[in-house]
Amino acid sequence: MGSDTITLLSKREIEKMRRAGILAAQLLDHLAPMVQPGVSTLELNDEAERWTQAHGAKSAPLGYHGFPKSICTSVNEVICHGIPNEKQILQDGDIINIDVTPILDGYYGDTSKTFFVGTPSSTAKKLVEVTEECLRRGIAAVKPNGKIGDIGAAIQEYAEAQGFSVVRDFVGHGISNIFHTAPQIPHYGTKGKGKRLRPGMVFTIEPMINEGTWEAMILEDKWTAITKDGKLSAQFEHTLAVTEDGVEILTLPE
Repeated sequence: MGSDTITLLSKREIEKMRRAGILAAQLLDHLAPMVQPGVSTLELNDEAERWTQAHGAKSAPLGYHGFPKSICTSVNEVICHGIPNEKQILQDGDIINIDVTPILDGYYGDTSKTFFVGTPSSTAKKLVEVTEECLRRGIAAVKPNGKIGDIGAAIQEYAEAQGFSVVRDFVGHGISNIFHTAPQIPHYGTKGKGKRLRPGMVFTIEPMINEGTWEAMILEDKWTAITKDGKLSAQFEHTLAVTEDGVEILTLPE
């Protein structure tokens, strides 16, 4: 993580973040039709890299602290930071989170979505729907003079009421022309606690919601985080700007 200083972005910088965010959203939309049984996670990665370069951007994950690929592909029990590879072939009934971060003109657009591969189980379907609603509720809690704790409280309350758990080990983060910076945005917490939200703050909200325990383990590759009990995990992510009167989602397709 970067320093603890929270940078407030200018209107010009937020416009650059908006352009990067639109590109990120378009990349996810471009990959969506490829999410089919029989496709490898490496094929998704390679198409994302090709498309990103064709649009004059760079893939932020590639080489980031040694990460070997251009996107993260997190299947089933993988919480986050799954590494695409040719041996991992999508199967009917899988769920996969695809996390993309193109860099456009020096600014980072960071978004992710969990997709169904073929026909999901009823548990997988519910988990993914609840996770997407958690992101919506987290975003709805963002307003000037609110607190960071308001976001986590809204997410945790809903997820736990649905019988699921919120991952603690990974959080949302400030983002600008730096990939990860202050503030950290936990997806659990207490309303009214934490740093104050101010116009010009830009950060991600990216709840990871688990079917069973919230506890995570990191595999030997030092990246892939999986659920400790081997049950499913889902995630959705947007990059947001706090505005004078609320919040703007920066990672929506035009």
